[in-house]
Amino acid sequence: MRDDLSALEGYHSPQVHVRVRLNTNESPFPPPAAWRDAFAAELSRVEWHRYPDRSATALREGIAALHGVRADQVFAANGSNEVLQTLLLTFAGPGRTVATFEPTYQLHGHIARLTGATVVEGERAADFTLDLAEVRRVLAAARPSVTFLCSPNNPTGLEEPEANVREVLSLSPGLLVVDEAYGQFASWSAMGMVHDELPMVVSRTFSKTWSMAGSRLGYLVGPSWLVAELDKVVLPYHLDAAKQIAGRLALQYADEMEARVQLVVTERDRLMAAMAAMPIDVFPSGANFVLFRPRGIAGRVVWQGLLDRSVLVRDCSSWPRLDDCLRVTIGTPDENDEFLTALSEVMR
Repeated sequence: MRDDLSALEGYHSPQVHVRVRLNTNESPFPPPAAWRDAFAAELSRVEWHRYPDRSATALREGIAALHGVRADQVFAANGSNEVLQTLLLTFAGPGRTVATFEPTYQLHGHIARLTGATVVEGERAADFTLDLAEVRRVLAAARPSVTFLCSPNNPTGLEEPEANVREVLSLSPGLLVVDEAYGQFASWSAMGMVHDELPMVVSRTFSKTWSMAGSRLGYLVGPSWLVAELDKVVLPYHLDAAKQIAGRLALQYADEMEARVQLVVTERDRLMAAMAAMPIDVFPSGANFVLFRPRGIAGRVVWQGLLDRSVLVRDCSSWPRLDDCLRVTIGTPDENDEFLTALSEVMR
């Protein structure tokens, strides 16, 4: 094994059998029945002895139409994590630096290290907002080839204001990646900032809004010249025929997906209000999850108490700067009721 990998740990999200699973930020709803029927019908006509469309042309055209961009500005891959991996293989690697601002999505730094890049971690403010003075310091000192912002940020849930994104873009000496895995739940998107003349991309996933975590499909929108470079690096035929069909058909249900987003947002606000009435610090969220910190009781104790009641949330209490913090995914109304009932019992 490479020496620089020997000390790394893999990315883990423990799964146990519970009645209410609210720890992995998936959609609480399955895809529409009409989508399943259309998907099954198209699968029956796939020529399985042939390779899939290497360019995923129809899928990229559909994503481009959704965002009002050109198909040559779209890159799709096996989940947003492979999108990020391909970006980092292309623009990071040995001898180059990647900047993150912690706490943030763990795989930004992890994948960067796997490519051989040096990762420089800036610190967010005490309330987890982006400290622009710290951004200026890190970018000036490290001169990173790639800078990551996550909006809404995982695991904190905070949206990055447009002014901050524009400021970081102006300061960045290399590529700015805005990870919008939860962008559909937020009040604004950086997608409208993408331009062929700007070194910035926005990444998205089908796992959340589109109820397709099981398919592992993600994409980015960026300058056409950048997408052309990614197409050189990604493995040939990396998107199988089933995945391309699934994503293309999902885009036909945008209105239904948007209605689900609004339901999740309404439920998110209900959970935040209910938790705020307990001895709990609740952090603002523009995502489909909420980060919270119990007062007067250890986060790990609360996590175990919820698990004892067959409710699983994400234990973030051992992560840097997230002492005693837990993260709950927004579920169905019934699942959210069970979570609140269990949480109130544990807090008492």
